[in-house]
Amino acid sequence: MTGHSGEIFALLTAVCWTASSQLFEDSSRRVGSLSVNLLRLPMAFILLGLFTLVSRGLFLPTDASTHAWGWLLLSGFLGFAVGDLMLFKSYVLIGSRVAMLVQALSPVFTAIFGRIFLAETLGLKSLAGMAITLTGVALVILTSSGGAPKENGVTTTKLRFAHSPTGLLMAVGSSLCSSAGLVVSKYGMAGYDAFASTQIRLVAGIIGFTALITVLGRWGRLGEAFRNRKAMTSLSLGAVFGPFLGVSFCMLAIQRTRTGIASTLMALVPVLIIPPAVLFYKEKVKPKEALGALLAVGGAALLFL
Repeated sequence: MTGHSGEIFALLTAVCWTASSQLFEDSSRRVGSLSVNLLRLPMAFILLGLFTLVSRGLFLPTDASTHAWGWLLLSGFLGFAVGDLMLFKSYVLIGSRVAMLVQALSPVFTAIFGRIFLAETLGLKSLAGMAITLTGVALVILTSSGGAPKENGVTTTKLRFAHSPTGLLMAVGSSLCSSAGLVVSKYGMAGYDAFASTQIRLVAGIIGFTALITVLGRWGRLGEAFRNRKAMTSLSLGAVFGPFLGVSFCMLAIQRTRTGIASTLMALVPVLIIPPAVLFYKEKVKPKEALGALLAVGGAALLFL
C-alpha cells in the first residue's frame, strides 16, 4: 500500500457505507430496524471469520489480548448496539440520505472529544470548520414557515424542522456514538488485525441486540423477516458492504492515519449518496439540500486539513 493507505481505506469506507445505508433503509422499512440490526451482525461475523481463516489461519479472534477485547467490546457496544440502533431508526423516520448527512457531524464530535479527553487544541480554522458543517446540516434539516400576522400586518417567519425531530435526534445520537466508538476502537486495536478487531466489536453488537429483542419479545418478528425475500436480499447485501467490508475498512483507516482525518473522509457519504438516491430511488434533492451536503463535508474537512 502507499503512504496514504489510511486515507484510501477511509474513502473505501465511505463508498461501502453509501451502499449499505440505502440497502439497510430498504430492509428496515420492510421488516423493522430491530430485526435488521440483529440479522446483519451474525452474517458479517461469519464472513469475517471466513476471511480471517484464510488470511490469518484463525476463524475466531482467539489471539487478541485482554486489552483489545475490553476496549473493542466497549467500542462495539457504542457503535453497533447503541449507535446503529438509533441510526437505523432514523433511516425509517427521515430516510438514509438525510440521516447520513447528519452523520457529517461526526468529525465535529471527534474534534470535541479530542479536546476534552486528549487536550487537543481547537484553532480558528477548526472552529470555522465546525460552524460551516453546522450551517450545512441546518440548511437541510431546518425550513422556514410563515407565522401568524401581527397587529401591524407584519408576518413573522419561524424556523421549524423539515424532517421528523425524533428521526433527527436519533441521527445525532448515532453520530455521537460513532465518534466515541472510533476513538475507543483506535485505542483498543493498536496493532491488532483490523478484521479480527471488527469481529470482536460485532460480538458486543450481537449480545446487545439479542438481549434487547428478548426483553421486548420481538423474536416472532425475526421469523417474519426471514420469510421476506426482498428484505433478506437487501439485508444480506447490506451486511457485506456495511459491517463486513465497510467497518473493516474503517478499522484499517483509523489504524493507518489520524482518527480525525479518517472521520472526515468517511463523512463524504452525504455527497456520495445523492446520485444513487436520485437515480435509483427517485428522490427529489433540492438545491438547498445539495448545497447543505457540500457545506457539511467541506466544513468537516477544514477540521483536519
